[in-house]
Amino acid sequence: MLSDTEKELKKQYLDLLAEKYDSEEKVATEIISLESILELPKGTEHFVSDLHGEFHAFQHVLRNGSGNVQAKVHDIFDNRLDQKTMNELIALVYYPEEKIKRIRGQFNSKAERHEWYEKTIQRLLEVITYTSSKYTRSKLRKALSPEYVFIIEELLYKSNKYNNKKDYYETIIRQIIKLNQAEKLIISLANTIQRLVVDHLHVVGDIYDRGPHPDKIIDTLIDYHSVDIQWGKSRRFMDGRLFWIKSMFSKPFTNLCPL
Repeated sequence: MLSDTEKELKKQYLDLLAEKYDSEEKVATEIISLESILELPKGTEHFVSDLHGEFHAFQHVLRNGSGNVQAKVHDIFDNRLDQKTMNELIALVYYPEEKIKRIRGQFNSKAERHEWYEKTIQRLLEVITYTSSKYTRSKLRKALSPEYVFIIEELLYKSNKYNNKKDYYETIIRQIIKLNQAEKLIISLANTIQRLVVDHLHVVGDIYDRGPHPDKIIDTLIDYHSVDIQWGKSRRFMDGRLFWIKSMFSKPFTNLCPL
């Protein structure tokens, strides 16, 4: 039998629960979701340290996911594409804007350029499907550019099992190209891959010092989807023993706390 204190605590708990979920079904759905998520594979965590204001080197590490992008592309296309084509796809994911600018003048005709758009979009979608396989659809949706969520989801989850939507999917791609959205979509897909290959970033100290652009590193970290920053100083007690003073800032849990 519950004591009066336990009854009061239970009532307060249920009142708080009711503020967020107004039905038993919604509570059950949330429990199912959270319990199921615990069974998913752990996302990739990436550790970087000693940045020292070197923004360009730091940015390159983020773009390639410390080699994760290259590994994913090889996993998918090793037996389907030659090394040169895979390298071009990898470079496109790393630096989509720059790569597209360089490649524009390499086509002999509009038809050839449109064919490249179509193949590239399909390949990037395959990479997204592979890299997002450990995430929920909800988490993947948050990683997509809001402007293209509908289009990307339709193409990611397409199914032609009954052979009655082939024209539908082909029209989506055709209209993307016709309306001059192909390059923007390719850039969006590449940025999504960069985000998906690293689920959480750990920055271990030394953001400033020496390099020219620590401010740009900070700006990047502010916008990064999931990151924590750890820093500290070593000190000695009077008897000579060494100890470490350490703090951490974490996003999306934006709190500052000593460890």
